[in-house]
Amino acid sequence: MKHPIPFIDGTYKTESGQTSILSRLFTAANFYAHLIWIVCKASRRAKRSKYGDEGWAMSSFEVFQALENSGVQFEITGVDNFRRLEGPCVFIGNHMSTLETFILPAIIEPFKDTTFVVKKSLIDYPVFRYVMRSRNPVVVSRDDPREDLKTVFEEGVKILASGRSIVVFPQKTRTPNFNPEEFNTIGEKLAKKANVPVIPIALKTDAWGNGNMLKDFGKIDPSKKVYFHFGAPMTIKIRGVEEHAAIIAFIQEHLEKWNNE
Repeated sequence: MKHPIPFIDGTYKTESGQTSILSRLFTAANFYAHLIWIVCKASRRAKRSKYGDEGWAMSSFEVFQALENSGVQFEITGVDNFRRLEGPCVFIGNHMSTLETFILPAIIEPFKDTTFVVKKSLIDYPVFRYVMRSRNPVVVSRDDPREDLKTVFEEGVKILASGRSIVVFPQKTRTPNFNPEEFNTIGEKLAKKANVPVIPIALKTDAWGNGNMLKDFGKIDPSKKVYFHFGAPMTIKIRGVEEHAAIIAFIQEHLEKWNNE
């Protein structure tokens, strides 16, 4: 699959461009109109079982383009850290907004077949559920940590053994402020059990805000740059305590840097 994002040495930065008058005046409304069209188109294909890996990557890229056309700028770095990695891995990152759920497939899927660990509500979400179910994700309740861990182990190990990678957001809910105390070790435990490496992800995606009435439909703020940085592969040793601390430090370091830019 040819990658739709023109990475150079594992890096991509949005070029300055002209945002349309419509996007400047009605940024969120214009973006969400495009988003709904993209999701509905993908959902129709998924419902007919005609929505594969490439279709998922391209739908994600269309959302990526819609955000850029709305004036949102991206800086994506460290892609070579997983592109050159042989075999599957577990991606572990902070969860800030809805944006990463839509955009990560465009970044990762053309290089490495992947799916997500998702909460059950996502596979029941109107329209979007057909897309999410077609990806065969690992589904957790977020109500029973013990049962969720069992599900992630049983289903996750099978997926990784088949050669697919998995994205894990080890937080109970997405939040613009990173709290290490709410960042659990489920990703490291899965990687250790499946004997695969971990790729840490630090991200800043608050350009897509959380809504007051509908959490997924918040303000789109082009003044906030979007950052993704993929770290070097980690091998989980013993219980993964040191690696977990290193991932937290990695995320905190990049968030602090980006917040000060």
